[in-house]
Amino acid sequence: MTALHITDIEAAINYWRDRAPSPDGVLLSAEVRALAEVYALMIHARAQEVSTQGFPAHAMAAWLAWYDTTPDTPCIAICSTSQGDEKCKGCGRSFDEVQLWTALEPAEKRAVWRRITAEGDSWRFTRYAERAMEKRCVT
Repeated sequence: MTALHITDIEAAINYWRDRAPSPDGVLLSAEVRALAEVYALMIHARAQEVSTQGFPAHAMAAWLAWYDTTPDTPCIAICSTSQGDEKCKGCGRSFDEVQLWTALEPAEKRAVWRRITAEGDSWRFTRYAERAMEKRCVT
């Protein structure tokens, strides 16, 4: 089952709230309203994920617009799967995920992003993240 995680729904809602703020603090844009309906049902059901199958078209369009603003690939151009590793040391994706990335659906890509972010053990999240923080502190 391909599913969207609640944190991605929240991020999409916040994206649209910034992009199309309420004119009076009460009315919501069509995009926020569409996503909020799904979000409310998820909260009521205490669900962390919602299937993309049967996902309302207007909510999916709003989610995809947010998705298009996110980085497509976690690749940092240091691919150890090309050297035979089952899991890339650079980005944390499996060999199959690297090979099939362009064929994955947006929700599948977000699931991979969530997993590698939660694991946080690839160079994307350790060596290079630490260097980026060092540069910010120096500046």
